[in-house]
Amino acid sequence: MASIDSKKNAPVDEKVELIKQFADDMKAENIEVVPVRDKSALMDFMIVCSGTSDTHVNAIAEKVGDRLRDLGIKPLRTNVGPKSGGWTYFDFGDVVFHVMLEEKREFYDLETLWKTTPADPNLIV
Repeated sequence: MASIDSKKNAPVDEKVELIKQFADDMKAENIEVVPVRDKSALMDFMIVCSGTSDTHVNAIAEKVGDRLRDLGIKPLRTNVGPKSGGWTYFDFGDVVFHVMLEEKREFYDLETLWKTTPADPNLIV
């Protein structure tokens, strides 16, 4: 495993792979990566996955966050905890990672929203 210092400024593609791997290790369901770099100046990728209960959602988020912190990758913002209401997220700047209960995920349908948003011609990609 690489040293913590070498991951601190991990390339975005490596960060995406680590998040997917760590979420899968926690039995996250339906992990989907949505590239949005040509649609948003705020992030390059959004990752969405589902948990089967509030406890599972929080466990996935906490474990992914802990494992990334161990590698020196820290979020800019997060809402993990008992009051997250079935939807947690980590904002790593270039990647935003969402863990949701399936009913919240279906209701908000972030994947379709971002997939159908047209590219912004003003963004330099």
